[in-house]
Amino acid sequence: MGIAIRPYSLLLVSLAFSWRVYAYIKARRANPRRLPYPPGPKGYPIIGSLFNAPIFSPWLKYDKWFKIYGDMIYFEILGQSVLVLGSPQRTSDLFEKRATTYSSRPRMIMVMEMLGWSYCFAAFPYGAWWRRHYRLFHHHFSADKLVKFQPTLLRTTRSFLRRLLSNPDDFLDHTRLLFLSSVMEITYGDPVEDPHDPLLANVEVVLSAVTEALIPGRFLVDVIPALKYVPEWLPGAGWKRRANYVKKVNELVSRRPFEIVKEKLARGTAAPSATASMIEDIEDKPGVNRAEEEEVVKNAAATAFAGGSDTTVSMVGAFFLAMGMYPDVQQKAQQELDAVLSGRLPDFSDKPSLPYIRAIVKELLRWHLVTPLALPHMTSQEDEYDGFYIPKGTIVIGNSWSMLHDPEVFDEPMRFMPERYLKDGQPNSEVRDPWNFAFGYGRRVCPGRHMGDASLFITIASVLSVFDIKPPLDDEGRPATLGAEFTPYYLSYPVPFQVRIIPRSKKAGSLIRDTELME
Repeated sequence: MGIAIRPYSLLLVSLAFSWRVYAYIKARRANPRRLPYPPGPKGYPIIGSLFNAPIFSPWLKYDKWFKIYGDMIYFEILGQSVLVLGSPQRTSDLFEKRATTYSSRPRMIMVMEMLGWSYCFAAFPYGAWWRRHYRLFHHHFSADKLVKFQPTLLRTTRSFLRRLLSNPDDFLDHTRLLFLSSVMEITYGDPVEDPHDPLLANVEVVLSAVTEALIPGRFLVDVIPALKYVPEWLPGAGWKRRANYVKKVNELVSRRPFEIVKEKLARGTAAPSATASMIEDIEDKPGVNRAEEEEVVKNAAATAFAGGSDTTVSMVGAFFLAMGMYPDVQQKAQQELDAVLSGRLPDFSDKPSLPYIRAIVKELLRWHLVTPLALPHMTSQEDEYDGFYIPKGTIVIGNSWSMLHDPEVFDEPMRFMPERYLKDGQPNSEVRDPWNFAFGYGRRVCPGRHMGDASLFITIASVLSVFDIKPPLDDEGRPATLGAEFTPYYLSYPVPFQVRIIPRSKKAGSLIRDTELME
């Protein structure tokens, strides 16, 4: 899907190079006091660190650089300045205390413009338009609004248990359907029950494309914006043909559900949903620009759907992997569940009584970060910090992976150990909380984090209450060894694996089957 640099492209590359030379000279003139830049790897004139900047698993390379240069590293690539932060002190100083300067986003041409993610307000530049979306989203998805979504999460989770019981080998497919269905129903009022629903395939097309597009340097159009105007028929433009196809699918996934809710509201047949509530709120605002308000609603709903239907899938996949690798953790969790539930399935009222399950959720956020670097920020103006010069337009990244795998803070950081968050069986507030790092930083923290936390809790508690998760058997019938392997992309997922999912008892199997009678 990438674009190769062929002879006919040399002119465009030359133009891009000339532009970067201009940007390089301009950046040098913008620092009249000649303050030093933060420490980091020394690059070459003009091209900077083009050849040693990491593409795959960049968080690991940055973590090595922190050990050389300190907890803040700076480098440039073709005139684009990049600042990577590796400690809570740095992220607090910049993303929180200087939020006005450090809260914007870089332009992501392939993702936002070519693949049709222009609705995703999480990637909007910082400003009034972003604030309108954030306020609306927060109003409908904040922690205190979760109660009205709990029945949907319970029902879809119990349907998930029945699918695991009937076909445990397809647990990853069941997980995708679980969260697609719950997010679809919460956002648009229309659950997805059929595992062969075309929406599943369409969402997979869109998410697969954006995962690839977020790989640094994967597409030349992010370096040479003019390439977005290249005709599809041009040799080497297969990337654009593919992008246009994905964009059409993305429009179908992100726009059509909104239109359906709007049509049902007009007929009086719409089911309760966040989108229906947001549209109805417009009716109570006389004198507003209705088309503009609907655009905000449409964007907020599509962002909720796209963000919620995939990131939690990755986390639950990591949960199954961790349970297959660490049977002692699973045993402790089940002992707690058995003591509290007394033979029934969990619900949200049990959460305060299940500190070990809550610790598992925290450890998942730390052990496997879906976005190890969070979404990048960008400076909206130049800045001086700690004696260093930070240019305007600098991409600023918080390396969450480093902060959550620091051996000075977390003993055996590569090991899955929920006990690290407990003291005498209760939450230990003295331990660094992954919640503060896994969902982004400052004013750009993920607004859907409360929904994600609730989904993880009820899924993990429900699965462990009725199932044992064991590693697969090798050719000789012995338990195979599972490894913690994750994809090296900006959005990271467990590398495909298998586990055995077995009902804990006949009674557990009956309990699962009986959930269908309760719906």
